[in-house]
Amino acid sequence: MSYTKTVPQSVEWKDTYITLLDQTKLPLETVFIDLFTIEDVWDSIVALKVRGAPAIGITAAFGLALSAQSYEICSLSEFKLKLNEEKEYLASSRPTAVNLLWAVNRLVASIEDCKTVNEAKTTLVHEAIQIQVEDEEVCRQIGEHALSLFNEDYKVLTICNAGAIATARYGTALAPFHLAAQKNINLKVYASETRPVLQGARLTTWELLQSGVDVTLITDNMAAHTIAAKGIDAIIVGADRITANGDTANKIGTYNLALLAKAFCIPFYVAAPRSTFDISLQTGKEIPIEERNPDEVTHIAGIRVAPEGVQVYNPAFDVTPNELITAIITEDGILQGDLEAEIRRIFGE
Repeated sequence: MSYTKTVPQSVEWKDTYITLLDQTKLPLETVFIDLFTIEDVWDSIVALKVRGAPAIGITAAFGLALSAQSYEICSLSEFKLKLNEEKEYLASSRPTAVNLLWAVNRLVASIEDCKTVNEAKTTLVHEAIQIQVEDEEVCRQIGEHALSLFNEDYKVLTICNAGAIATARYGTALAPFHLAAQKNINLKVYASETRPVLQGARLTTWELLQSGVDVTLITDNMAAHTIAAKGIDAIIVGADRITANGDTANKIGTYNLALLAKAFCIPFYVAAPRSTFDISLQTGKEIPIEERNPDEVTHIAGIRVAPEGVQVYNPAFDVTPNELITAIITEDGILQGDLEAEIRRIFGE
């Protein structure tokens, strides 16, 4: 069975509201929630009800378009001012993943030549829907390129969830596994649990099981032993922001895996769409790293597992230097070698 029939879509536009798959409830419950206001959208992004850089961008785009429908403003200039204010509000929800800012900036730019407020409102909805449609095709292309790097029976390690529910469909790092299942190509996936919020354990394993992929769960601190004991052939991860030189921000723990890949002499791949590149930043040192609530570390499923009063450091992301990345897989193909030059090439600079 095609995974498209078994893995639900994470974000849906319903004309007067947005429906989200609440990823905080998985894998125990498949719950959908409806968002009616821009505050609902902001809260859902912050609370990780929607997560994954592309899915966050799609949700933010829909949220901005939805909110704009309620503006009771006759002047186009006032409309644009209000839209920019709400764009900045949404952009504040999660600072590291660049797809969010890319998506809402694209919506604002889409109404530049509109002549009336009604035309602007319609254009915003169409542009948001187009972002989602494009993302599905982009993820399919990334999956095809990535799949060309894996031989039959390869054992591949991944972290976090860069899959169908983190995008419009297919995913980025998980796209080759969904496509392999469709094509009856056998790949074995090892999924790191991804502390502290367990996106690998809760989401990646759930999603790949839906698709019929051979997946095994490991804890984060089992990675080195697993690579050695199970003969891991490659590591593939997603990305939340990639700078002009190829440095890549992704879920905390990714840098660890890149160092292990180098130590074990296996390829380390990053899978991401063009919208995840931020060429306004030269290196990963410039990427803002989100720090989240200490409760994510001190509690599991609402139960305290650390002593009261302990200090907590909880960065949500780390940055992998470009020299540790074997290749970056995009919809434009596989970038390898001099990543900085390759990125300049695909962005026409």
